[in-house]
Amino acid sequence: MAEFKNPNQQGAQGSNSNLLVLMLVMVVVFTGLQFYRSKHNPQTASPNPANSQTAAKNTPAAGIPQPSAELLRNAGELPAPTGAGGLPTLQAPAETTTTVENELYRITFSNKGAEVRSWLLKQQRDSDGKPLDLVHEQAAAKFGYPLSLFTYDPALTAGLRNAMFVPSATGDLRAPNNLSFEFSDGTTHVKKTFTFDETYVLHADVEVTRNHAPLRALISWPGGFGDQENAQAYASTQLDTFGSGKEAHDAPKKIAGGATLSGPFDWAGVSDTYFAAIFLPENAGTASLVTLRDDLAVPKDFRKNGLGHGVPAKDAAKGATINVPLLGAAIGDTSGHVRTRIFVGPKLVNVLKNVHAADPSVTLGPLLEFGFFGVIGKYLFLALQFIHAHIASNWGWSIVILTIIINGVLLPLRIKTMQSGLKMQRIQPEMDTIKARYKSLKVTDPKRNEMNAEIMELQKREGVNMFGGCIPTLIQLPLLFAFFGMLPKVVELRHAHWGWIPDLSAADPWHILPIIMVVSQFLVQFYTPSPGVDPQQQKMMAFMMPAVSGYMTWNYGAGLALYWSVGNLIGIAQQAVMNRTSLGREMREIAARRALRKAGTSPAMQKSSGKVIQGKR
Repeated sequence: MAEFKNPNQQGAQGSNSNLLVLMLVMVVVFTGLQFYRSKHNPQTASPNPANSQTAAKNTPAAGIPQPSAELLRNAGELPAPTGAGGLPTLQAPAETTTTVENELYRITFSNKGAEVRSWLLKQQRDSDGKPLDLVHEQAAAKFGYPLSLFTYDPALTAGLRNAMFVPSATGDLRAPNNLSFEFSDGTTHVKKTFTFDETYVLHADVEVTRNHAPLRALISWPGGFGDQENAQAYASTQLDTFGSGKEAHDAPKKIAGGATLSGPFDWAGVSDTYFAAIFLPENAGTASLVTLRDDLAVPKDFRKNGLGHGVPAKDAAKGATINVPLLGAAIGDTSGHVRTRIFVGPKLVNVLKNVHAADPSVTLGPLLEFGFFGVIGKYLFLALQFIHAHIASNWGWSIVILTIIINGVLLPLRIKTMQSGLKMQRIQPEMDTIKARYKSLKVTDPKRNEMNAEIMELQKREGVNMFGGCIPTLIQLPLLFAFFGMLPKVVELRHAHWGWIPDLSAADPWHILPIIMVVSQFLVQFYTPSPGVDPQQQKMMAFMMPAVSGYMTWNYGAGLALYWSVGNLIGIAQQAVMNRTSLGREMREIAARRALRKAGTSPAMQKSSGKVIQGKR
C-alpha cells in the first residue's frame, strides 16, 4: 500500500527553512543599517559614562539665556540657512561699533550698513575747541553716512544701508590694521574690507554679488563736512576730479545729482575750503563716478547755531530756514569690484603733495587752488610757511614779518617811482602848454594824435617813463590779489589766533583791523605824491580807495586785513621819510606851485607862497 505523507507536516518543514532564511536576511539588513548610521549620523550618546556625566553638568539650566541660532551659525556650530538664491544668509543680530585709531584720526564704524558714524581729526578743532568730526550729522542722517554703498536701485541702496553686517572685529583697533564687514540675505552678498595705516589715506575693497553675479555698487561720501557752519562754507563746496592730466573743480550749480561720469579718473571726490574726501581708484581707466547733489534746509541763523543738531524747533515752526547745496560723490568700477584708496582729511600743502594716485606722477597737490594768481599765492604761502617754521611760531606774526620783507624788497621801486614822479612834475608845465594848444579840438579829432606825439617826444627827451609811477602798483596788486586768494584757503590759518583775533581765516570779530586799514589807506593816499594827477581826482581817490578796501575786508578773513594794514603802515613810514629828503621836498614844492597856478594866483603870490613853503620846511 502506498505511503501517504501529511501535507501539513511537509509545509511545516518548508516554512521552517524559509523562516531561517528570512531571519538571516533581517540580521544582515539590521547590521548594515547600524553601520550606515554610525558613518552618517552624529553620535547622540556618549559610550563613556564619565563623558556623559560631564556633558550633563555642562547642560545649561532652564531660564539662562542661550546663544542665538545666528551666533551659533557664525561660530560654525549650526549650518547657515540658505536663501532663495541658494546662498547662506549672514547677518548680525544687533548693531555694534568698531573704532579704528591712529595719530591723525579716530574713525567709528557701525555694522549697520558698514558705514562711518564718526570721523574725528585729532589735529583739527571745531568751533568749541574739540577734535573736529568730519561727519556732517544732519546731512548723513538724511542722505547717508560716509562709506555707504550707492547702487542704481534705490530700494537696494536703502536696504544695504540698513543691513546688519557681520564685522571681523568690534571694539577698538589700532592702525595699521584691517577691518571687514560681510552680509548676505541668501541672494545678495556684500563684503567690504578696509585697510588702515599711519596716514590720512585708507584702502577700501568692495564686492557685491547677486545670485553669484557681480552687481554694480559704488562706495560713497554722500555729502557735507562737519566744519560747514556758515553759508560761505557751503558755497565753497566743489566736486574735484583729475584725469588724463586735467583737473576740474566744479561748483554746486554745475552739478546734477545722480549723473554718472566715465573715467579715466586718477582721483575724484568732494571738498570744501579746508577739508576733502577724495577717492583714488586703483584702476583709473575703468573707474566711474556718480555725482550726488542735494539741498539741505538749515536755520537762517545757523552761523551761530551750527548744524550738528539740526534745525531748531522754533525756527522750523516759523519756517525760518534756507536751503544750502550739499555735494557728494560715489566711486565705482565697470567690473563691479571696487578697489580704491580714500583720502579724508585737511587740505594741507605738505600732506596733499605726498598723496599719490595709482600713477605715481599724479598727486593731490592740485586739490588746493589759489585762484587766478595761484602761482604767486603758492610761493607766498611757502614763504609764510618757512617763516612760521623757522622764525615765528604764530601765524599772525608770520604774516607781519612776510609783509615787512615784501615792502623792504619793494622799497627801491618806491624810490624809483618818486624819482620818476619828480621828473614828470618838472615837465608838467610844458605838458600843460602843449595840451592848451589843442584844447579846442574834439576828442575824436585826428589832430589830437599830434598832441600825444609831442607829449611823448617831450617825455623821451627828458628821460621820463610814463609808466614809471605805476611799476610798484603793478607789482603790489598781484601780490594783494594773491594774498586775497591764498590766505582764506589755507587750513593752517583756520583757528589760528593773533592778538584779539581768534581765527585769522575768519573776519575780525571787532572789525579793528578793517578800521585801521581804512585809516591807513587814507593816509597813504594823502602822503603819497601823485604828479600829473588832477587835485580833485586825487582827493576823490583819497576817499574812494579806503572805502573800497574797507568794504573788501570788513567780513573777509582777518589775515588779509592784517597784511594790508601792516603794508599801509610801512608805506606811510617810508613815505614820511622820503618826503623829508631833497627829492620829496622838491616834489611837494612843485605840486604846491602847480596847485596855486591852477587856482589863478599871481606869480608874485606864487613866489611868496614858495618862500612860505620853504620856511615851513
